[in-house]
Amino acid sequence: MRSNLALPGPVCLGRDVRRLVQTFLARVETVSLILWLAVAGAVWAFLSLGGEMAEGETLAFDRRILMALRNPADPADPIGPRWLAESLRDVTALGGFTVLTLVAIVAVLALVFHGKRKQALVFAAVVVCAQLSANLLKGLYARPRPDFLPHDMFVYSASFPSGHSTVAAATYLALATTIASLEPKARTKTLAYVMAALIIVAVGFSRVYLGVHWPSDVLAGWTLGSAWALAGWIVLRRMAAIRPKVGNL
Repeated sequence: MRSNLALPGPVCLGRDVRRLVQTFLARVETVSLILWLAVAGAVWAFLSLGGEMAEGETLAFDRRILMALRNPADPADPIGPRWLAESLRDVTALGGFTVLTLVAIVAVLALVFHGKRKQALVFAAVVVCAQLSANLLKGLYARPRPDFLPHDMFVYSASFPSGHSTVAAATYLALATTIASLEPKARTKTLAYVMAALIIVAVGFSRVYLGVHWPSDVLAGWTLGSAWALAGWIVLRRMAAIRPKVGNL
């Protein structure tokens, strides 16, 4: 007795596999295009801020925000209790060179120890590029710091863009995307992005509150650092797409 069940032939299987691979690649290309557009948007936002700052268009906005956070009788003194200023000094250190260098070293070593050498290389490249670009652009724009720096704060570089904001955005966003690319649980991915965003915003706010940066410096730093982090994300996705897991198709 012949069975009416027909096993799928090699032609049908080959067609199904090709369709699944094409769907997978189309999805990857769509997400990559969105990410590239995000990078272009971040770069455009940075250049727009730089142009407006150079023409003096941001000065009124900058002074309004900065003065709202300061004692009118002594602009070098931020508003609020003393413990708030001390707390924000601690927060601003999260975007400092020493802390970010330690974060980067620990993250790179952890990735290497877990066999994720490519992810470690991409993460390190994002952090280094963000730091170098911030230093280069500070020299090009050569914007003076606010003229009412706190009495006990020492700065040694130009103001635009904020180096703390730039490298903090690049480092913590790149770390979040790296964790998200390796972590299967959606809640863990979300936690990584939320924590990164909170730290980045806190560091940027602390720079303005302490009077060492204009608000537009911080905004420019966020856009520049985000551009580097997004570029790193694109590289990670491209690396994952080069060798798609056929067994999961």
